[in-house]
Amino acid sequence: MAGGLKLYNTLTREKVDFEPIDTDNVRLYVCGPTVYDFAHIGNARPVIVFDVLYRLLRHTYGADKVTYVRNITDVDDKINARALRDFGSQIADGSMSLNEAIRAVTGKTESQFHEDVASLGCLKPTVEPRATDNIPQMITIIQRLLDMGHAYVATGSEGHEVLFSTASMADYGMLSKRKLEDQQAGARVAVESHKMNPADFVLWKQSEDTEPGWPASFTFEGKAHAIFGRPGWHIECSAMADRYLWEEIKDRLSPKAKEKPHQFDIHGGGLDLIFPHHENEIAQSCCAFDNDLMATVWMHNGFLQVEGRKMSKSEGNFVTINELLATEKFGGRTWPGEVLRLAMLMTHYREPIDFSVKRLEEAERLLAKWPAGDAGTTAPDAAVLEALSDDLNTVAAVQAIHALAQAANADPSKVPLFAASAALLGVTPKKAEMSDDLSAAVQALVDLRLEMLKAKNFAQADRIRDELAEKGIQLKDGKNKETGERVTTWEVKR
Repeated sequence: MAGGLKLYNTLTREKVDFEPIDTDNVRLYVCGPTVYDFAHIGNARPVIVFDVLYRLLRHTYGADKVTYVRNITDVDDKINARALRDFGSQIADGSMSLNEAIRAVTGKTESQFHEDVASLGCLKPTVEPRATDNIPQMITIIQRLLDMGHAYVATGSEGHEVLFSTASMADYGMLSKRKLEDQQAGARVAVESHKMNPADFVLWKQSEDTEPGWPASFTFEGKAHAIFGRPGWHIECSAMADRYLWEEIKDRLSPKAKEKPHQFDIHGGGLDLIFPHHENEIAQSCCAFDNDLMATVWMHNGFLQVEGRKMSKSEGNFVTINELLATEKFGGRTWPGEVLRLAMLMTHYREPIDFSVKRLEEAERLLAKWPAGDAGTTAPDAAVLEALSDDLNTVAAVQAIHALAQAANADPSKVPLFAASAALLGVTPKKAEMSDDLSAAVQALVDLRLEMLKAKNFAQADRIRDELAEKGIQLKDGKNKETGERVTTWEVKR
């Protein structure tokens, strides 16, 4: 990659040269879905964007040298309430744990999420932890914050809480560039008398007797506080990032990486997560482990709107990934996953995107011009690598890949170069399945057309071409590089 990989770092507001802490262990964390309901198309954008980054990092450093963690949020008051409603008696008599009840509630939506993102061409992350499997890790970090004077126990209208003390962190607001003293009460920050500062946020919250929760004990100012409850939203990512990008892999890290404990390379998510979620993740992790940084680079994708309007159920334009793939809700038809993916990548990840039928149709027309084929051992094209290495410039990458597709259509020997390059975007056209007998019949007509062309019977050759086109068979003429003779390849139009 000419010039190396450059990424825009939200933390510094500049494009920087990416230098992994350990080139043999590149570490990436991305905030994943809350599996209360089916994922919507806005949720798909970070999944696709950071899948491209994952592919690029694997190509650059080696597939076995990149650890990608994308969490599943299954700690949510709505999920907890539904688990208690549906399985409260089993939880009460001990025949089912809270975690098991939550799995029963979220199993369908989690499975659907996996099916949907696989249809979008996304690779599986290295680790996909669930929040409910990391409650002990959250409790441990919360106690560290209490011990270090960055948290306190207070009693509010809903019971006992452990709160993070934002005033205890001198540079709180480093990511969002919000100064603590400038934060006023309002839509995002509620004034509550039990808080030392209005911006203080919940680390652990007491559950009522009728609410699900987990047992936890915290020590604050020499006194033990047993609080049966559940974690706040932000603490889960601090716990899972630290567990899977430090604790469980630290023994294989380089000496240089071990000098930066509890720190990793890249943290990603949507622009809407900068404040308060990512800001508070930084506060928790940096204060718990006495670090200046949680992640070296913070990356955020832009907002998504649908047909020029903010997506919302009240607007009537709320659409899930599954609805796009399997129903005719959007544009009166279903859409292939590769079309949805390419439509996303035709806008730079940091820019806002207008998700529209027109854009999907544009992506579909483009894909129809791309050949199917395998890369084999061919390396991606330098122009595509250069585009992606410039802060994931997928717009320029798509343009370069389209030029490669045109060249491959004229010369089939260039198909592997096109396929290797398209694979970096996760958009590799595949040949439609066809029986051997039908394939042989098509090939016979293609061969007959070549004979007609040699005999200068152009009318008959055109008739064969047109008949095949009506049946969805696209012919592509080229020349044999060695003999100069005409060669014709074909594929089923997608």
